[in-house]
Amino acid sequence: MTFPTTTAFYAAILGLIYAGLSGWVIGGRVTGHVLFGDGGQDALQRRIRTHANFQEYVPLTLLLIALYEAGGGAHAWVQGLLIVLVIARILHPIGMFAPPNSPRQFACRGGGIIATIAVMTVAAILLLLRAG
Repeated sequence: MTFPTTTAFYAAILGLIYAGLSGWVIGGRVTGHVLFGDGGQDALQRRIRTHANFQEYVPLTLLLIALYEAGGGAHAWVQGLLIVLVIARILHPIGMFAPPNSPRQFACRGGGIIATIAVMTVAAILLLLRAG
């Protein structure tokens, strides 16, 4: 088993995105004078959910890809999955603030989460095939 260098690089990029999302939530709390919850503010709720959605999906997806890479999985799959994951996680917050039922909301928010789940699913299948 080798150190998953490619996954580590993209994990660092995703960590910076997550730090940015954290700061975005904190900024919304400070400007909205909200210590807990969302204070009934729709924009703050969207920031919080964007941050939480990232935290709900990215760690497991990264773990699956890292295990696949460390187990000798194909570099092209690792690189491709990670590029799609980064793009998906950038698109999702853009879609969260798009007008309701707009093409941008469907493309960015919907596309971002669908792509994230697709990456997680493909990584899990590749890992199962590699382990089997």
